[in-house]
Amino acid sequence: MKSKLYMVLSLLIVAVPLGLLSENPAWGEWEENYYQKILGFIPNGIKNAHTIESPIANYSINGLSHVVSYYLSALLGLALIYGIFYILTKIIAKKQDNHGSA
Repeated sequence: MKSKLYMVLSLLIVAVPLGLLSENPAWGEWEENYYQKILGFIPNGIKNAHTIESPIANYSINGLSHVVSYYLSALLGLALIYGIFYILTKIIAKKQDNHGSA
């Protein structure tokens, strides 16, 4: 099962630069006017999002090419998500062990 997961994740990482070929923004990275056009209003969270600073704005890291920055952003995101789910899995397993032994 893990090898299939790693295979899928590897394919997704390899496909990361395909987003650079599109003239359309990635899902969820729309401008405010897009929300206004599609929804008829701009959600408050979107209006206030400009106050949040991204650690890797526009997926670019100074001194690196856009493609390399894109890959590093993908790997960092993957590592963070994997780490979060790994920790959650350990917490859930520990809770199940504690309930099973009680």
